[in-house]
Amino acid sequence: MPTVGEALVARLKAHGVSHVFGIPGVHTVELYRGLAASGIAHITPRHEQGAGFMADGYARASGKPGVAFVITGPGLTNTLTPMAQARADSVPMLVVSGVNKTPTLGKGLGCLHELPDQLALSKTVSITAEQIETAESLMPAIDAAFEGMAAARGGPYHIEIPIDVAKHDHAKVGVAPALPAAQTPDAGQIAALSEALMQAERVVILAGGGAKRAEAALGQLAERLDAPVVLTVNARGMMHKHPLGVPASPSLNAVRAAIAEADFVLAVGTEFGPTDYDMYALGEMPAMKRLARIDICAAQLARHAAEMTLKADAGAALEALLAAVSDKPIGDGAARAEAARKAAWDELSEDYRMMCGMLDVIREARPGALVVGDSTQPIYAGNLFYDHDVAGGWFNAATGFGALGYAIPAGIGAQFAKPHQPVVVIAGDGGAQFTLPELMTAAQEKLPMTFIIWNNGGYGEIELTMQNADIDVVGCDPKPPLFEHVAASCGMPYTRVVAEPEALRAALRPKAGQVGPVMIEIDAPFIAS
Repeated sequence: MPTVGEALVARLKAHGVSHVFGIPGVHTVELYRGLAASGIAHITPRHEQGAGFMADGYARASGKPGVAFVITGPGLTNTLTPMAQARADSVPMLVVSGVNKTPTLGKGLGCLHELPDQLALSKTVSITAEQIETAESLMPAIDAAFEGMAAARGGPYHIEIPIDVAKHDHAKVGVAPALPAAQTPDAGQIAALSEALMQAERVVILAGGGAKRAEAALGQLAERLDAPVVLTVNARGMMHKHPLGVPASPSLNAVRAAIAEADFVLAVGTEFGPTDYDMYALGEMPAMKRLARIDICAAQLARHAAEMTLKADAGAALEALLAAVSDKPIGDGAARAEAARKAAWDELSEDYRMMCGMLDVIREARPGALVVGDSTQPIYAGNLFYDHDVAGGWFNAATGFGALGYAIPAGIGAQFAKPHQPVVVIAGDGGAQFTLPELMTAAQEKLPMTFIIWNNGGYGEIELTMQNADIDVVGCDPKPPLFEHVAASCGMPYTRVVAEPEALRAALRPKAGQVGPVMIEIDAPFIAS
């Protein structure tokens, strides 16, 4: 008869899990029983924060939940930051942790890794957090987590298993239930929305990360409606070079103007977060005459007033709209999109345009790559204006929760999800130091990744913010390591270049016989945005 730990692994396998990111410890050894023979690959990061961010990157790249195994106490607290990032960006993640023996919980006995209430702590960021009190409660908890990650807005789920329960016998695992189909839209609402769209003369579509796996339907609907499509950060990569695409931030004045000039705005899978729509802290969203929203989450739909709301999977809703609308005469949609793109580009500083040019070089040198970013200046520039070439291929932690240290481990997770797709990580020297040890994970696994370190010698954006607020700058100059030596210690080829597109292009040329990750350091004195 299998133990609870073995049954856990078997159920994860039944739900299609192929990779687990984790660091084993004395409180989780029973969770590893049967893992080696399961066919599930185990990747060992150097810190539990790395495990969580790897699970995040894996989920974003694969479309499947990322799974992390962490120990009781410090393992779980180290993972809370990645869980919060996943919550902010709607990323499906399952964190499985240990917890102390059931009779000791909540008694403050000073047990190893003890927290006063680990489950309550987890619930502050988790969609759900469940403790497995008996063997019989394991399968319902796992199945409920996977059902939630399949049918609802993504986010982190947590299951904790007391170390005594993990050893208990478990009955036959059985077959995992089929996951629910995508939420289909209400036919009456589709009819009303399609009628409104057909009557409107100047439609604009706002596409968020919730639409990134529905690129074809989005593009076809835009063409039928002759509607420019504004792409938020997590939607970038869709409609690459499409005449109706606007791969620019709705915080820019030009894009706001294009939205304000529309007589009908259709928002698909976007939460209207301020870091996308009001990053300059004006205190208001772009003006919209009429707004309809499509989102999988009822709570999200309730957060912003709209004339029409439709709770459904973005892809299912877009397909239903396609079946309900007819082609409009070609009007000025492409011209409106082109004008918005040009005016948005003109808003960028010369330095930001240079950085966007470097991103173009990366796209040309690594076509179809997953570009994973930290909070660093080239990512800020790209979030304002950058046209990536693959849907879901541009993601970073510079919006929403904004956790530094995200890019290196998230990129590693993405590479495991897409082993034959190029992965490029862009991190600043400051953010890189949060998770620098994870470079050894990439080296040990011989992942064919490119790590680009934008080295401006500190926390440049924070320094500028303090200066603009007339505050004496303190704490913004952490001395970075010698990245050449860091790369050498990881056995990683290294190149250093100046902050110019053509210098980067030369550094990105493949080297004969190159195996495993490489590092490119860009010597980039701080650039005021």
